[in-house]
Formats: sequence, structure tokens, C-alpha cells
Amino acid sequence: MAGSEHRRAPVRSDARRNRELLIAAAREIYAERGVDAPLDDIARRAGVGNATLYRHFAGRTELIETVFRDALTPILAMARRTRDEEDAWSGLTAYLDRVFALLAADRGAGDLMTTSIQGVPTLDALREENHRTLAALLRRGQEQQTIRADLTVEDLLFLLAALGRAVPAAPRSWRRHLALMLDGLRPAAARPLPGPPLGPDEFDAALHRLGTAPRTPAGPEPSPPPTSETSTP
Repeated sequence: MAGSEHRRAPVRSDARRNRELLIAAAREIYAERGVDAPLDDIARRAGVGNATLYRHFAGRTELIETVFRDALTPILAMARRTRDEEDAWSGLTAYLDRVFALLAADRGAGDLMTTSIQGVPTLDALREENHRTLAALLRRGQEQQTIRADLTVEDLLFLLAALGRAVPAAPRSWRRHLALMLDGLRPAAARPLPGPPLGPDEFDAALHRLGTAPRTPAGPEPSPPPTSETSTP
């Protein structure tokens, strides 16, 4: 029995190593090319076959969840905490600073947060909490008269989506552009806005055109290929 256990140990070690190689390769490729990169390319970068990838991850969304969970979870927790901030303006600016810092520092996470993939549990939860947080801060800020009264949550979400998509083009100047946007939310800067705000349906359609409305899943996801790699972990 002891000899049998000893012979199985290298298999477990190889499986762990292959999983780590796949996660590292995915992180590199997502940073370079975004989360729609083909799974074949990730397996090739890791130096394993497609069947090995599918033995460790059921598909694209599970791999993305594994790669980005640690980066997204602190933002999710902060969104929940921020809703309780007494000063809505301070809460809003601190929250957005943290979110955009992540977009600028981690290109892969930034691409994930500003593209339309869904089915990634941590990201789906973050989207929901983000909407709740911004709606609560907006309402409280308007009651406190620190945010202009004619701003809607759709206005704010659309502005943030557009700015988020632009961060990779100028990752060192996002604080300047975020500050310019935030100045426009202040009552002191308010002038009558031309035209009505986007309704919910118009907002969803606009996000689809921008490429940030949720869809399932990120591009076509091929079935695990038949292969003779059955002994490869």
C-alpha cells in the first residue's frame, strides 16, 4: 500500500503544477489580449493539451473566475461597505478611486469588468452590488445636496462604463479624467442638461453598443476535445 501511494504522489504533483501553469498562462494572455482570448492559446502557453485544461476547468467562465477572484473580491466587499457611508460624496469618490485603480493596474481585470461576459460568479455579484451601491450613494448624495439633483443612476453608470473602457488607452491619466467627470456631478457645476436621460431599455441598448452589457458566455466555448491524453493530469 505504501508503495502504491508513493507511485500516485507524482501524479498529484503534476496535476497541481499543470493547474498553476494554466492559471499563470491565462493571467498573462488576459492581460495581453483580454478575456475573449481562445482557450487553445492558453493551453499552448501553459505547455499542455486542451484536454488537460478541461480536466482542471469546466470552461472559460470557471477559468476566469479562478484567475480574477482574488482581484475582484475586495472590490465586492468595498461596494457593500460603501453603501453605509454617512457622507455620500466621500463614499462615492473613495469607491470609484479604488475601482479605477484596479482597472488601471490589472489590464486583465479591467477588461473583465468593462466587457459583457457573465456567468463568472464573483463578477456577477460585483455588478449587482455596484449598481446597488451607486444607486444608494446617488440618492443619499442628492438628499445631502452634494450631487446634482437631475443625475440618474443610468447617467452615472453609463459615464463610468465609458470611462472604464477608455482607461487602457491612457492608464496613467485616469485620475485626471475621473476628477473631470466627478466635477460634473456637483451641484455647483450644474446647468440644465440637454435632452432627457436614458430610460432602462435605452441604457441597456447603449451598453450593448459600448460592449459592456452582460452576455453569456464570453464568445463561443468549444466542447472538450476527444483526445488520447487520458494519463496527463
